[in-house]
Amino acid sequence: MDIYQFAMQMERDGEKYYRELIEKTNHEGLKRILTFLANEEVKHYKVVEQLSKKEENPIMPEEKLFENVKNIFVKIKDTDQDINFNASEVDLYRKAQEIEKESRQFYLEKANEVEGETQKRLLLKLGEEEQKHEFLMENLVEFITRPETWIENAEWRHLDEY
Repeated sequence: MDIYQFAMQMERDGEKYYRELIEKTNHEGLKRILTFLANEEVKHYKVVEQLSKKEENPIMPEEKLFENVKNIFVKIKDTDQDINFNASEVDLYRKAQEIEKESRQFYLEKANEVEGETQKRLLLKLGEEEQKHEFLMENLVEFITRPETWIENAEWRHLDEY
């Protein structure tokens, strides 16, 4: 299997995992975040598919990931919906964080193996996107394990770094 086929399978698996997580949570705000991430994986799949077909100008769509997610967290805070999660749910989100980390490492590694400048640039960009997802999942785990402390940080400095 070449790197593009592997990457497309990885993105499909990521999307599937997020869709499974959506079914396992009752929290509407988290469902929106997970749906957003699942849709991001679909976009990544399409970029890799373009690379695999050697299209001349593959496009990496720009998304305001943290701006969108920040808005969701603000809405969660404003709704006062109970934020209670069990340990098994937390483990599922940690697994998603690890998947994103592995995806990032894969893209960064493969960017050094390809010869074309466009392919290298897009693989590096995909690695950056996966790093954002990893960071988001890290914050999601922190949020669900310490919601009062995390939400009260109204400055959102931990998201603005990216």
